[in-house]
Amino acid sequence: MKYCSKILLFIGCFIGITCLAQTNEKIDLQDLFESLSDELAADADLSEFTEKWYHYLKHPIDLNKTDGRELTELQFLDPLLIERLLEHRTISGNFIDVLELQSIEGFNERVISLLLPFVRVGPGSPLETLKSRNFKQEFTVRYARTLEKAKGYRIVDTTKSHYLGDANRYAFRYRAQLNAVVQLAVNMEKDAGEPFFRDKQKMGFDFYSLSVSIKHFGRFRNIVIGDYALQFGQGLSMWNGLNFGKGGLVQHTARQGIGVKSYTSLNEANFMRGIAGTLQIGQFEVTPYISYRSIDGKVHRIASPATISTIASTGLHRTATEQQYRHAASQLAYGLNLLWRYKRIKMGIHFNQTQLNAFKTKGNAIRQEADFEGDLLRNISLYVNYTIRNTYLFGEYANSIDGGSALLTGAIISLHPRLSSVILLRDYKKNFHTFYGQGFGESDNSSNEQGAYLGLTYQLGRKLLWSNYADVFRFPGAKYQADTLSTGADFFSQLSYMWYKKGQLSLRYRNRLKQVNYQGEGQTEHGLVNTGKQQFRIEFQYRLSSIWTIRSRVEANLFQKEYQENGFGYMYYQDILWKSTTGKLQSNMRIAYFDAASYDNRIYAYERDVLYASGFGMYNTRGWRMYFNLQYRLSRHLQVWAKYGVYYYPGREHIGTGLDQIEGNRKSEVKVQLRWQL
Repeated sequence: MKYCSKILLFIGCFIGITCLAQTNEKIDLQDLFESLSDELAADADLSEFTEKWYHYLKHPIDLNKTDGRELTELQFLDPLLIERLLEHRTISGNFIDVLELQSIEGFNERVISLLLPFVRVGPGSPLETLKSRNFKQEFTVRYARTLEKAKGYRIVDTTKSHYLGDANRYAFRYRAQLNAVVQLAVNMEKDAGEPFFRDKQKMGFDFYSLSVSIKHFGRFRNIVIGDYALQFGQGLSMWNGLNFGKGGLVQHTARQGIGVKSYTSLNEANFMRGIAGTLQIGQFEVTPYISYRSIDGKVHRIASPATISTIASTGLHRTATEQQYRHAASQLAYGLNLLWRYKRIKMGIHFNQTQLNAFKTKGNAIRQEADFEGDLLRNISLYVNYTIRNTYLFGEYANSIDGGSALLTGAIISLHPRLSSVILLRDYKKNFHTFYGQGFGESDNSSNEQGAYLGLTYQLGRKLLWSNYADVFRFPGAKYQADTLSTGADFFSQLSYMWYKKGQLSLRYRNRLKQVNYQGEGQTEHGLVNTGKQQFRIEFQYRLSSIWTIRSRVEANLFQKEYQENGFGYMYYQDILWKSTTGKLQSNMRIAYFDAASYDNRIYAYERDVLYASGFGMYNTRGWRMYFNLQYRLSRHLQVWAKYGVYYYPGREHIGTGLDQIEGNRKSEVKVQLRWQL
């Protein structure tokens, strides 16, 4: 019987069995996120992007007025496309209609379908113009909870490690905007297991965040007071916030730093707290900033001065140990960025100094031999972008004073109206240190990596797109799971067929090769063995009508490691989306079956959720995944969302490990969210 159910679901993935479901909204967040990155951590907070995208849905970018900066914030347009759009407007005059984008080289059907919801031509409606001049507010309250009780909540012996709070998760967001000039953002969050209005959390929420942003204030382009993010150059020395890796948009390798912006994410790490602003002086933009905030870590105060051996970034403070790490140290950072813009060239220089109130020590592991040690770190970098004809050149050189350097350089080249390429070279020394860098690469700290990336995109026809990349890299020093020099490669190919405004079919192949430690019988030291993970994906999405949409996916992978049996994993799911004819009620559901032989065979897939809470789910071991979302507009000002999701693992006696272990074979979760707009 169980085999029959699997076969029926497999067939359903291709014929699109129509059951219940959700909206075909103006934008498909799943398509956007999975184009930008193939996989993100399950706990990654994507709200900083979803919030920005929804803002531009309500207030589309005027193609006849933009200087390209707003288009940069959308993330999915590469710099060469933005330059071509601006050049087209300069040569041909103002846009008459947004569909004029079809006449610009490089704007294929996929790019246009992503862009159209966010842009317009000419002024908005009188009502929209009036709204932009008013004082607007938005309150969002979210509640979530895992229904099964984990081990950390069942321990009654308080001398043992246990969760100090309950399993409830709360999040509160407040946004206010005056005349599109002054913006206020307030965030509050309590994670599951954290105490709430008791013990060490007598102030209630575990995380509070506030920022005030003022635009066009005298000579200042913008000023942010409170929590903010900085993004400069290619991110080698300074890049706060979420960072996307390699994905289906193979040319999305050139970073487009937007300078200073309010930090609105619920992620409790990698942001600044203080004041920053960008001063416009002719062709120059000067951005001074200063930040002081508490950080989590393991601090030892027995010796003088105090030392910190670990800096934590999870933002979780559930146990006595995690509470001890909470705000244990402080970090003072200040710096200056100078940017020069002239026609098609941008050149900048950035300096940052970070001071810790405790001496950072290195760990004892081999991979930590080149880690930063000290209480003062200085970084300086030089970056440049230049567009010449059909080529966009970009690069950054960064240096940690008294340490090593990092270099990234590349080019996006239009070889033919249907063929474009991107080349990127990187060389990050293992003794290059930065607290805030997130350069392109396999690792996330712009250190200990060399590589060459080549991407090619070919438009086979108006509806057919072929995307490819090859990334070859090496790690000169020890790293996680490799105690000596190691090498690797990443190959990707995807063929996509699009029905304009109807749907798409895509075929994807990816092969990742790496070397990891291996200690054979009788050996005293680690050697290296080769590993490979091949991934295959078929995906079909189609809009059946104005209210029904289906999405089906089958994905499989093969993990190979020398001296070890091959591991196989696969997953298939069916999404069904529906909305009422009035648009007041929307829903969606997913049913998925997965079977992964080991953790190395795990599969990631984007999951729809309540507003601002969507993310990537991990499908591991063997089981079923089902969820159902509901959205209802109670009035013009009030909306409510609800979600129920469950993992079911047949034959399992428990799920998870440590304090997160759940007895039984089922893990379910509920979420409710309310938004009030004024």
